[in-house]
Amino acid sequence: MKDQEIIDKIRENLSKRVETDKIMWFSFHLLLSITTFGLALFPTIYRLIERRNKHFQRQKELEDLILARLKNKGINIEVEPENCRRRSSLLWSTSILLIAPIFAIAFLLSKDLHLHERRQASLFRKVLGKEEIKEQKINLKFYAMLTLATLGVGIVYWFYRIFNDYNNHFKEQWRIEDKLIELLQRGD
Repeated sequence: MKDQEIIDKIRENLSKRVETDKIMWFSFHLLLSITTFGLALFPTIYRLIERRNKHFQRQKELEDLILARLKNKGINIEVEPENCRRRSSLLWSTSILLIAPIFAIAFLLSKDLHLHERRQASLFRKVLGKEEIKEQKINLKFYAMLTLATLGVGIVYWFYRIFNDYNNHFKEQWRIEDKLIELLQRGD
């Protein structure tokens, strides 16, 4: 694939972030869940997992394009394989009827973001060099202990952190992607 084709595909990929990297507000979903006596929790969990899946897929496509562009320039960069597989939004959101899966969902959403972000930051640092890349501080042990110590009530705070961690991750990635497209268009 030619360099200009790759850059055009990268631009197309970046334009998809409006659809894939939706900002979700915890307070809205919490109030909606309270006013619907928990019924809104199902679509909320579904949307969280769908957003995660779409973002990770778009990121994989972007990485492949970046690596192809660099390969055309004679630069080969090794990246670790993606460890976060697609999660079934419908299965996971309906499983919360059993109560316990909500804790597994919180854990996996947090863990997946941590692994994804670490891998992504590694690639972006290799491509962008000195550019500062902010990674989220995700303390799974603290969230789990807080949830256990409060007999499950801490899950509300944990989900608050999940909403904000993903939102912050998207915003940081958009900033890095904008710098990346500048760099690639200049031909550096």
